[in-house]
Amino acid sequence: KRPPNNTTPHILQSTKQSTQHNTHSTMSVEKSPQIPSNPSHESKISSCYDTKSQVTGDSILLPSRIRGKVRDQYPLPTSLLLLTTDRQSGFDRALASVPFKGSVLNQISNFWFQKTSHIIPNHVINLPHPNITVAKKCAPFPIEMVVRSYMTGSTSTSIWKNYSQGTRLYCGHVLREGYVKNVELDETLFTPTTKDEHDRPISCKEIVEEGLMSKEDLEFCEKKVLEVFKFGQEWADSRGLILVDTKFELGKDSNGEIILIDEVLTPDSSRYWIKSSYEERIKEGKEPENIDKEFLRLWFRENCDPYKDEVLPEAPKEMVCELSRRYVGLYEMITGEDFVIPE
Repeated sequence: KRPPNNTTPHILQSTKQSTQHNTHSTMSVEKSPQIPSNPSHESKISSCYDTKSQVTGDSILLPSRIRGKVRDQYPLPTSLLLLTTDRQSGFDRALASVPFKGSVLNQISNFWFQKTSHIIPNHVINLPHPNITVAKKCAPFPIEMVVRSYMTGSTSTSIWKNYSQGTRLYCGHVLREGYVKNVELDETLFTPTTKDEHDRPISCKEIVEEGLMSKEDLEFCEKKVLEVFKFGQEWADSRGLILVDTKFELGKDSNGEIILIDEVLTPDSSRYWIKSSYEERIKEGKEPENIDKEFLRLWFRENCDPYKDEVLPEAPKEMVCELSRRYVGLYEMITGEDFVIPE
């Protein structure tokens, strides 16, 4: 039977993966001194990994599961149940299950949804479980609302990748000569992308011409995401962080109101750098100190072809647990609150 909207289904499901001896190369992963360390958290992270107790969502007792890379959706009669799992995605596939990652992402999003509700309403109805958000149903816009403040990124849609290849007209913005990687842009830019099979940067003019959004809706969305990003940057700055770039998703609810949906300013949807070391590292020609999954992605690149290999090797425990520690640490840096490990 389908439970009522406020019913929390049981979602803690053992991944039950066979433990194999890892014969692949390992990379040394140093702990950032800027990220809070908590021995109690680290012990629970290790235990969760060893017992395969990550949240996968595979035992949730609801029909009509719509499985995403990280989030699973379950339509309810008048709302939508969103389960944020511990799955770690990369290269368009699952790389690992990171202890407590889903809880961190869901709660960071809720933190930002609450903090920015004076700027734009959002889809949150309630959080009946650390990994679950019950949300309003809405029709998402077919555009990812990306906002950038720094010349960085390595994907095909990123501003630095395009700039380094000679592009000077990017998402409708004329970029001056002389930028180098990781420096701050002259102004914060709204740089949307499509949600095609292969995302592509697109200008506001092209979005309207291609009939993807109306001019009125697009202008409203641009204004609001820039306001939310500015608020997030100021908050992050006060917490010793630089909010570099992010992507937002918006949609219309049943009343036709444009609302903020999906996730907001999480380490999955955003890039954060450590503020205190940024200037020195840039002067030394080093990459900014970051809090993201790039080191795990690099390990997979070194040990397999993550785009072509049918079966991927198992990532080393130390890497998966360090990524979990970084997620938890970022939660505490952003919110100023202790992260409560879910039972």
